[in-house]
Amino acid sequence: MSASDPTSLATPPSCVADFCLIPLGTPTASVSKEVAEVQRLLKKSGLHYSMHSAGTTVEGSWDKVMKVIGQAHAMLHANGVVRIQSDIRVGTRVDKKQSFTDKVAAVEAILGRDEQQASPAS
Repeated sequence: MSASDPTSLATPPSCVADFCLIPLGTPTASVSKEVAEVQRLLKKSGLHYSMHSAGTTVEGSWDKVMKVIGQAHAMLHANGVVRIQSDIRVGTRVDKKQSFTDKVAAVEAILGRDEQQASPAS
């Protein structure tokens, strides 16, 4: 494998992606039905994921993560959504294995130390 021929490079072994599918042209402003459908798909995928108020974070191999996002598009199209715009932010790391829950826990630990320092000594 050589960087001089980028077409021969393998995709990264793992990634964390945060994505938000935005169905356009639906009869109502609500997209909760479509979000629920995507969450059901993610559950069936076996990937580790977490829904939040503005999208979903999912982690796994690059190929599996991108596949499930593509499947979400295909599923919503099959259910009558004519147009979908997606925002996707993807991170990869090769120096160590770190899940999205690990990242959150690291920040929460720092904030916990802040609270301990702010508490009056007994």
